[in-house]
Amino acid sequence: MDRLIQLYEEFGQSPWLDNLQRGYLTSGQLASLISDGIRGLTSNPTIFQKAIEGSADYDDQFRDLVKGGGTILDDYWALVTKDIRGALDAFTPLHEASGGSDGFVSVEVSPEIADDSDATIAAARQLHANIDRPNLMVKIPATAAGVPAIRQMISEGRNINVTLIFSLDRYAEVMEAYISGLEAFNGDLSRVHSVASFFISRVDTETDRRLEAIGSPAAKALLGQAGVAQGKLAYDEFSRTFGGPRWEALAARGARLQRPLWASTSTKNKAYPDTLYVDSLIGPHTVNTLPEATIAAFRDHGTLARTADAGVDEAKATWAALADAGVDMADVAKTLEAEGVASFQKSFEELLSSLDTKAASLRAD
Repeated sequence: MDRLIQLYEEFGQSPWLDNLQRGYLTSGQLASLISDGIRGLTSNPTIFQKAIEGSADYDDQFRDLVKGGGTILDDYWALVTKDIRGALDAFTPLHEASGGSDGFVSVEVSPEIADDSDATIAAARQLHANIDRPNLMVKIPATAAGVPAIRQMISEGRNINVTLIFSLDRYAEVMEAYISGLEAFNGDLSRVHSVASFFISRVDTETDRRLEAIGSPAAKALLGQAGVAQGKLAYDEFSRTFGGPRWEALAARGARLQRPLWASTSTKNKAYPDTLYVDSLIGPHTVNTLPEATIAAFRDHGTLARTADAGVDEAKATWAALADAGVDMADVAKTLEAEGVASFQKSFEELLSSLDTKAASLRAD
């Protein structure tokens, strides 16, 4: 049996694909990955920049859009929406077979509004209205402005992928937004779905940079440990939050768990095992969204074992040791959140500029 299938059937973790491009749909590659055990898909502005600028697959549609005389921003969303709808179609049979618990495709609101709650709410509503599929998740970043938007969307019964989570404190706010949003929703709770996405390898990249700068033996002994430690602590928080009378009252009404999702799970440091961020965070009611190289590596030599809730005391000790070594993990999270939003903004702006240039060339022909 394929390791991806075992990951779900034996350990309760859903492997998702962290990529999307037009060629996946036209070539049948996405359908093949679904057959191999992939159970969902995530996208973001950087993924679409690489897809649209990196191939000619979008040229015919874009040429027709330019002839239509719309704005470049409208054209961008038309290109993205076509890919998202195609992926939603591919995952619909799985979504239905799973009773609505998997087979989701995520699309992100514009990164330019990450610090504007009202604009994020309006954009998320518009994406849900325009695409209108039960297996769509709209991605909202877990910025200070994003949290109230997340709660509002859940209170309206909309599926949300909470993205760019880098701290345990912000994660607590995200879980509260989900639970209080469900409490405010008067409809069928069983049709509301959400995941909370921790970016794992980026935590190690920034924390390792600071540990190397400190340079002490105690600091260097902690290299490569922060990301997994935080993931284990987050899973521990998840297990405790989604239990007890408050959650049980919602569960009795059909509410679904907001699953932790491990994102950024390709190793950025070649000294670390290429399946580190998969092997170390396997557990029930979780998602791991993976780029193709990590999917291939895990299928070839990944280790299947329940690990997300193993070694929690050691994770707590690691967290304390990071502070003792002089690493301010709250500042790490603040830095990574700002960098994450800025990176998506840059991709978004560069792609719009590229499309604008291409449109001008097409109009001149």
